[in-house]
Amino acid sequence: MPTISNITPLIGREDELARLSGLLERARSGESRAVLIAGDAGVGKTRMLDEMAGRAAAAGMTVLTGHCVDLGDVGLPYLPFTEVLGVLAADERFADALAAHPVIDRLLGGGTDAVRDLGGRLRLFEGIAGVLADLADISPLLLVLEDLHWADQSSRDLLRFLLSRGVLQRAAGGVPTHRLAVFASYRADDLHRRHPLRPLLAELVRLPAVERLELRPMADAEVTRLVRAVEARPLPEATVRRIVERAEGNAFYAEELVAATATEADGVPSGLADVLLIRFEQLSETAQQVLRTAAVAGRRVEHDLLRRAVGLPEDELESALREAVGRQLLAPGEGDTYAFRHALAREAVYADLLPGERARLHGAFARLLAGRGHRAESAAERAHHYRESHDLPEALAASLEAADHAQGVGAPAEELRHLEAALDLWSAVEPTARPGGEGVDRVTLTLRASAAAAHAGEAHRAVSLTRAALAGVGQDADSELAARVRYTLAGNLLSVDSLTAAFAYSSEALALIPAEPPSRTWVWAAATHVMTARQVGENETALRVARQALAVAEQLDVADARADLLVSLSTLEGGGRRTPRGQERLREARELARGAGNALVELRALFNLAVGCFESGDLDACLPWLNEGLDRARRAGLLSSPYPLEMRYLRLLALYTLGRWDECVSAATADSDVLPAAGGYTVGPALYVATARGDLRAADRAGALLDGPFDWMATLVAGIVLTDAAARRGEPEAAVERMRSTVSALTDNAGTLPDVTVRLAALALSAVADRAAALRLTGDETGARAWADTATELRDLARITAGRGEDGTPQGPEGQAWLARTEAEWTRAVTGPDVEVWAKAVEAFDSGDAYERARCQERLAEALLVADRREEAAVQARAARETAVRFGATPLRERLDSLIRRGRLSDSPAAADRAAVLTAREQDVLRLLALGRSNRQIGEELFISGKTASVHVSNILAKLGAASRTEAVAVAYRQGLIAPETSGPGRGSSS
Repeated sequence: MPTISNITPLIGREDELARLSGLLERARSGESRAVLIAGDAGVGKTRMLDEMAGRAAAAGMTVLTGHCVDLGDVGLPYLPFTEVLGVLAADERFADALAAHPVIDRLLGGGTDAVRDLGGRLRLFEGIAGVLADLADISPLLLVLEDLHWADQSSRDLLRFLLSRGVLQRAAGGVPTHRLAVFASYRADDLHRRHPLRPLLAELVRLPAVERLELRPMADAEVTRLVRAVEARPLPEATVRRIVERAEGNAFYAEELVAATATEADGVPSGLADVLLIRFEQLSETAQQVLRTAAVAGRRVEHDLLRRAVGLPEDELESALREAVGRQLLAPGEGDTYAFRHALAREAVYADLLPGERARLHGAFARLLAGRGHRAESAAERAHHYRESHDLPEALAASLEAADHAQGVGAPAEELRHLEAALDLWSAVEPTARPGGEGVDRVTLTLRASAAAAHAGEAHRAVSLTRAALAGVGQDADSELAARVRYTLAGNLLSVDSLTAAFAYSSEALALIPAEPPSRTWVWAAATHVMTARQVGENETALRVARQALAVAEQLDVADARADLLVSLSTLEGGGRRTPRGQERLREARELARGAGNALVELRALFNLAVGCFESGDLDACLPWLNEGLDRARRAGLLSSPYPLEMRYLRLLALYTLGRWDECVSAATADSDVLPAAGGYTVGPALYVATARGDLRAADRAGALLDGPFDWMATLVAGIVLTDAAARRGEPEAAVERMRSTVSALTDNAGTLPDVTVRLAALALSAVADRAAALRLTGDETGARAWADTATELRDLARITAGRGEDGTPQGPEGQAWLARTEAEWTRAVTGPDVEVWAKAVEAFDSGDAYERARCQERLAEALLVADRREEAAVQARAARETAVRFGATPLRERLDSLIRRGRLSDSPAAADRAAVLTAREQDVLRLLALGRSNRQIGEELFISGKTASVHVSNILAKLGAASRTEAVAVAYRQGLIAPETSGPGRGSSS
C-alpha cells in the first residue's frame, strides 16, 4: 500500500508566506493587522496557517486558534471564540487577563441568555476585545480563525466588531496600536451568491487594517514536488504527470490521488469522489440531471449543445444552470459555454452515471455533433463520443479524421494520440466497415504514428511503433514498403542512440530494393544509410553511397532527398561543415528543402549551418541560423522534434559562451514549460551558468537528466555539470570517475571518443592538479606521482580527441581552447604552475568563452606569483575578477579576492596605476566611503540602488586588497587616491 506522511510538507507558497511573515513582523512591532485568506477547498489554507502559527510561536508570539464547524442551521453561537477562550481559561498564565473582563464568563459557561439583548452583546464584544488587547500587551498575539464560511451569525457579528471597532481600532496617529495579527480563512468555492459571509467580507476588506489574500492553485512544478514528497516509494514519471494533471493545483486532491495509486484504476478515488459529490447532491434533481449530461460532454460544454442533449425547456435549463453556478460547480465561460470548476468534480459526476445512461448520452452528443456536419474541428470530440457509445466504425473514421486535422495544424502529439486510438480500434472493426483509401492499412498507419511520435519528441515511442510496423510486414509484403519500414526504424533508432541496430536496419533496407531502376524509395533508404554508416564510423561507405544517391536524386528530381544528401556530404567531405565549401552546400540544401516543403530536412540543414559556425568560433553568425530554425520549427509544429531540441541547446550554449548569461537563463526558463520529457538536456547551458554562480542545486538537476532511458545529449550535459561540480568540491576521485563514465557512455561503436572528452578532461584535471599540488606541499611525492599518472592519462585522451574529432578532422577553436587548458592543468599536476602554458590557455579562449578565459587567468595569476612577476599577476587577477563580477560568478570572484589578498596584488602598482584601475564610478564611491556613508546613503547620493553601491564597494575592497571598508579608506589615503575633505554645507556640516 502507498504511504503518505502524517504531516503534509509545505511546498511552494513562498510569496504568500513572505507576505504573511511581513504582517507578523509588523504586528510584533505594534501595528495590528488582519488578513482574510481565501481559497478553494483543499488548496492548502490550513497547511499554510499551521506553518505561520509555527513561525509565530518560534518568534515568541502567543498563538490562539478557533475553528468554525459545519453544523447546518443549528450552529453553536460564538463557537470559534468559545474554543479560544477555553484554551485561555485552561492556562493559568492568562488568569489575570480573563479575570479583568468577567463578562466573558458567559461564553465560558456556555450560556447565551444573558447576551440576547443588544447591551449585553456589546459588553460581551468589548470584553473579548479587551482580553485580546491585554494579551497582546503581554506578548505579541496571533489569532487564527479557520473556515469562516461555516461561521454562525454571532461569530460573524463579533468578528465585524473586533476588526472594525475592537482590537484593530486606530490610535490618534491613525495606526492600530496592539501587537496583534488576525488570520482568518474561508473557502472561496463555498460562497454561493446568497452566502451570509459575502456581505461581511465586502465590508471588512474596505477597512484600512484588513487585507485579502487569495490562495490560488499550486503550479504544476510545485504539485510535482508535493507528490514526490508525500509518497515514500518512487512513482513512475507517467503516474506523477497524470496526478499533477488531474489535481489541477489542489494539494488535497493530489494527496488523495497519490494514496489511491496502488488500489484504484484511472477513476476518482472513492473517498475523494464522496467529498466531491457532496455539493452535487445538494442540488435539485433537475440541476443534477443537467450536470450529469454536462459531465458526459466533457470539461466544457456549449449551451446550445447541452440544451439539445438534456431536452429541457429553456427556462428550466437556465434555472438549473444558475443553481449549479451558484453552488460553484459550474462556471460560465467564453462563447456561451459552461465548464466544471475542477476536472475531478466532473470525473466524480461522470463516474456516478449508470453504464447505460452514460452510453446513451454519449451517443446523443455524437449524433448532435455529426448533425452539424463533419467539421474537422469536432472530429476528435465525435471520435470520443462514438467510442464511448460503442459505435466503433464511426469512432475509427472520426479518429482518422481527427489525426488529419491535427497534422494539418501542426500538432504532432495530438496526431499521435488519434492515430493510436485508431490502431486500437482497427482490429475491433470489421474490414468492410473500415475507411478505405490509399495508405489506410495497419502498417502504414503505424508508420505514420511513429513519425508523429518522433515529431512530438517521443523518440522511444517512435521506435516501438516502427518495430510494431515491422512485425506487421509479412513475407509477401511489397519490397518498397518493407524497405521503408526498415529505413524508418533505422532513423528512429539513431535518435535514441542505438547506432549498431540503426546501421543494421538501414543495410537491410538498402538490400531489399535494387538501385536499378532508380526509385525514390531507394534514394531515401540510401540517405538514411549514409547517416547510420557515419555514426558507426563507416565513413568511406557513407561517402560512397552519398555520392551515388545524390546522382540518382538529381536524376529523379527528388529535391528534398538531394537536400538531405548534401547535408550529409557537408560533414563527410573536405574540412566539414565549418568550411566555406561546407557552408555553401548547407545553404543549397536549405533552399532545396524549403522549395520541396520538407520542413524536417530544412531543419537539419539549418542546424548544421549553426553548428558549423559554432565550431569555427563565429558564435554571432551561429545565432541567426538557430533563430531561423526554431521559427521554422514553430510554424511547422515541430518544436519537439530532434533537431529543434538540439537547436535550443545550441542557442543557449552560444549565449552562455558569449557571456550573455542572463539571456541564457531567461531563454531556458521560457522553454522549460513547453519541452517534452526527452528535451530536458536543452537547458544544459543554464545549468552551466547556475554551477558557475554557485547554485548547489544545479548538480541535482543535472543528475535528474540521467533518469530514464539512455539519452546521448542528456548524458553529455550531466557529465559536464557533475564533473565540474565534483572538481569544485575538491573531489578528484569523483571528478575523474564521472569523466570516465561519461566518455564511456558517449563513445560510439567504432571506439571514437566524443568531442566533449577534451572539456571533461580539462574539468577533471583541475581537481587532479589541486590534489597533486597539495600532496607535494606535504612532502607526499608518491601520492603526487600517482595523481600525475592519472593526469597524463586524461591529457592523452584529450589530445587524441582534439586531434581527430568526430568527423575525422581536428576540432575547431573551442576544442583547441579546451585542449590548451588540459595541457596547462596537466603541467600543474606533474611539475607545478607554468606561466607559458597558462598564457597559451588564456589566449586560446580569447575569442570564445569569456568565463573559461577568466578561470584560466586565475591560474595564470597564480603561476605569475610563483614566478615573482607580481605586477603581471595583478593585471590578470583584476581582469578575471571583473569578468567574474560581470557574470555574477561568485565562487570565482571569491577565489580571486582571496588570491589578491594572499598575494598582496593590490599593493604592487603605483598610486597612479591604482587610481587608473578604479573606474570613475568607483572613485565616486570611494570618496563617499571616506565620508563614512553607508551603502544606502551612497546609493542616494549617486542615484543608484543600495545593492549596486554594495557591488562597487566590494570591487573597491578587492582592487585595494582591503579586508574592510575602514582599511580600504586607509589604503586610499596612504596611496594618495583621495585627499581629506573639509566640511562644507551639506550632510557633514554643523551649520
